[in-house]
Amino acid sequence: MSPIVELRRYTLHPGARETLIELFEREFVTGQQAVGITVGGRFRDLDDPDRFVWLRAFPDMAGRRRALEAFYGGPVWREHRDAANATMVDSDDVLLLRGPCFTPPAGAREVLATVCHPADAAAFDAFATEHLLPAHALHRTEHAENDFPRLPVRTGEDVRVWFGPAEPAPWPSRRLRLEPVTP
Repeated sequence: MSPIVELRRYTLHPGARETLIELFEREFVTGQQAVGITVGGRFRDLDDPDRFVWLRAFPDMAGRRRALEAFYGGPVWREHRDAANATMVDSDDVLLLRGPCFTPPAGAREVLATVCHPADAAAFDAFATEHLLPAHALHRTEHAENDFPRLPVRTGEDVRVWFGPAEPAPWPSRRLRLEPVTP
């Protein structure tokens, strides 16, 4: 079964994105990895200078809960949470997904991400077979209950998320133009 993936989109105070990115890269990547979290792509939203987008993955829901408890109860978060939270207006725009996680290829300057709300799962599967490749890293909503409610996730919607250019889907979709953060 595919890993559990969070697609996290943070809205930041004006001008605070680079402050958060520097802190994130310096402290939170290794801090999360140390407790078993796989940190995927980290991005600047090219259409919103006050938006930071990132992914992280867990082997399963139980592993997610254990890793989040360890990180958010641990010394790295405790030491740096106030500085991180001071950059944020909203950190609750989170999709809980299943998929391969995604890290952009080395040297990528821009990545497209599509968040699609298909009306019919079978019709979407036909679309995906015709238009998406394994490199698109297709993710689907994970409908399990959020067992770490301290960090909210969006519920009540069924989405598909993929990375890279593709034929536009015939359902409501939002395309994100993302610039990878390079450590």
